[in-house]
Amino acid sequence: MMSTKEAILFALKNAEKKYVSGEDLARKLSLSRSAVWKHVSVLKREGYEIESSSRLGYLLKSSPDLMLPSELRYKLETKAFGRAIHYFKEIESTNTKAKELAYAGASEGTLVIAERQTGGRGRREREWFSPYGGICFSLILRPQISPLEISRITLLAGVSAVQAIEKISGFESEIKWPNDVLVNGKKVVGILTEMETEADTIHFVVLGIGINANIEAADFPQGLRESATSLRIILGKKVDRRQLAGYLLKKLEDNYNQLENNNFSDILRSWKRSSAILGFRVRVETVGRAIEGKAVDVNDQGALIVETDSGATETIWSGDVVSLR
Repeated sequence: MMSTKEAILFALKNAEKKYVSGEDLARKLSLSRSAVWKHVSVLKREGYEIESSSRLGYLLKSSPDLMLPSELRYKLETKAFGRAIHYFKEIESTNTKAKELAYAGASEGTLVIAERQTGGRGRREREWFSPYGGICFSLILRPQISPLEISRITLLAGVSAVQAIEKISGFESEIKWPNDVLVNGKKVVGILTEMETEADTIHFVVLGIGINANIEAADFPQGLRESATSLRIILGKKVDRRQLAGYLLKKLEDNYNQLENNNFSDILRSWKRSSAILGFRVRVETVGRAIEGKAVDVNDQGALIVETDSGATETIWSGDVVSLR
């Protein structure tokens, strides 16, 4: 449900740089004018630049470049995803916080988002670079699928990221199995899927996504500059992070609903169209060994199929593609 403060903010945004009468706001929201003024004062403290006039009312001049819940919910087109938001300026890990909330019973679609992570994690506990200017969030899901199908969540997240990036930027990106999205061969999105299960039942899934949005080249650590990039670098200008996050949440919800309705085949076809590795020779590092060969397919449970030099096929459920040739 929209808060009174959000209702005032959305009214100011919808006015598109025109004054909104304080009297009109008070009447429409059944408030006193002093109550309207108090909510406007809170918005100012959050970083909104609002001009006040005793004769004209209130004018929204600018909004802070932050992933604030009100900013994300403005024009959000989802039914469930992102409707409940836990926002942090800084946090160790959005996935860790989302798991705490999921254990406590948080509803499906609950979002944990932060401006910066101090202990962001990728697969196999690798560090995920999460500075200011990026997008890092975790989404709580409660899918009615088997734990053996969990890789489908990662695949649909990759497809959703590709779709959202293309919508906001116009350029195409690629997916490197199992969980990276690349542009020009460099990583722009990382995905971390974690689940809590018991026997053959999934209690919840936490889907973590990190996007290198408005990160400058000089901000990347030296060791990442050859393998990672950002949308800011590629486009030569900043992207609207809130808009991109909103598009991504919409695509995630649409594709997730397809999965829940047993229509994964369309998502898998989209994944294959965007694949950076199918048809190419790869080296995949798994626990205890490395497999080399041609990446020939991804099956409907998310496993990578590699044809080795001997002509045999290997079905790989977990691993890292460490070279593309």
